[in-house]
Order: sequence, then structure tokens, then C-alpha cells
Amino acid sequence: MPILEARRISKTYTLDHRSIPVLNGVSLSVEPGEFVVINGTSGSGKTTLLMLLSGLDHPTSGQVLIDNRDITGAKEDDLAPLRNKLIGFVFQSFHLVPSMTALENVMFPAELRGDAQAHLKAKSLLERIGMADRADNLPSQLSGGEKQRIALCRAVINQPKLLFADEPTGNLDSKNGQAVLAELLRLKHDNNATLVLVTHNPEIAKASDRIFYLRDGKLSNA
Repeated sequence: MPILEARRISKTYTLDHRSIPVLNGVSLSVEPGEFVVINGTSGSGKTTLLMLLSGLDHPTSGQVLIDNRDITGAKEDDLAPLRNKLIGFVFQSFHLVPSMTALENVMFPAELRGDAQAHLKAKSLLERIGMADRADNLPSQLSGGEKQRIALCRAVINQPKLLFADEPTGNLDSKNGQAVLAELLRLKHDNNATLVLVTHNPEIAKASDRIFYLRDGKLSNA
């Protein structure tokens, strides 16, 4: 049974009484444990698609199912705990809380679940990626690569079944980008998670199990 399924989803935005179609009848199915890449040029709608697949936005039409649950019309009060339990998200711009230390940022999703082991789990993750000595640093005191590693730990602390990553190496140089990708794949493997990653980088795409191409609002395998 697929862990993630999109059934003919479309997304249209309205701006100044004009309709702007971004996605048109996109369908895909992702099996548990897969590493899937969504590839496309800038402005092709990759991030929009990821927002819809993860429940951070709603399609104009069509259905999205996660772990065989239809989340298409779910309200935020129902989606928030589902996302916190089943989904981890890594953003291109890190999205760390500036006033929280590295350790506190990693702990945050587990604390939201009331996990009494949040502190221990966060410390363990930081040790695993070699950043235990940065636990008390604020995001402003970290490099881009370090921030993204913290974001990776935060994304996996609740051991989600699904990991979404939106250009996770886009703001990094090639050396740091390769290191972060390697860390992401290791954390995916350790947690037996499914990874759906958006990128325009062909080198990253080569490491995936399958590549989907987004062009003109439609998705294809070639």
C-alpha cells in the first residue's frame, strides 16, 4: 500500500481576479521506504506540489492520501497532530526558531507531542551528526551547513514515516550540500522513512530510486 498518493491534484491561485494555474491533474504514488525526487526548473511548481503533498496547503481539486488517510479536506486542527506524528519537513531556508538554541530547535517537535524523552533524543541526534558541541548555540551562531543539519535532526526526532525536503542543499556550497544530503539519506535509512525531495540538481536526483519531472503543471517519469 502506498505511503503517499496524489490523485489528479490541481492548484490554481487567484490574483487580482485572475486565475493562475500552477498544477494540472498531477498524480503520483510513493511506496514505503522509497527515495523519490521531484525535478523541475525554477517556477515549475515543485514547492507548491510539496506543500500539497505534505498537507501544508490544499489542492483546488483532487485528493491527497498519506498512510491511506485522505487529508484533502482536513482542518488544521486535525492536520497538525497528523503532520507532527507522520511527517518531517526540511526547508531550503532552514526555518529554525532564532530565539532557540540548536538543542531546543531539535527538541521542539517532540515537546509538542509531550515526549518525556525529547531532551535525550535531541542530544543523541546532535551527537550522531557530530554537533553535540553546538547544542547551546543560537541559529545566528551557526553556519548554513550547521543550520541545515539541525533542521534535519528536528525533522526526524519524531521518527516520521514521511520526510519531505524542499531544495535542502539549495543555500549551501557544493561541499556542504553533499554532506547534508549524505546526512539526510543516513537519517532516512536509520528511521526507515520515505523521502520525497524537490530539487533541480541532477546530481542529487541520480541518488534517488525514482525521478518525477514537473513541466507546465504536469508530472511525468521522463
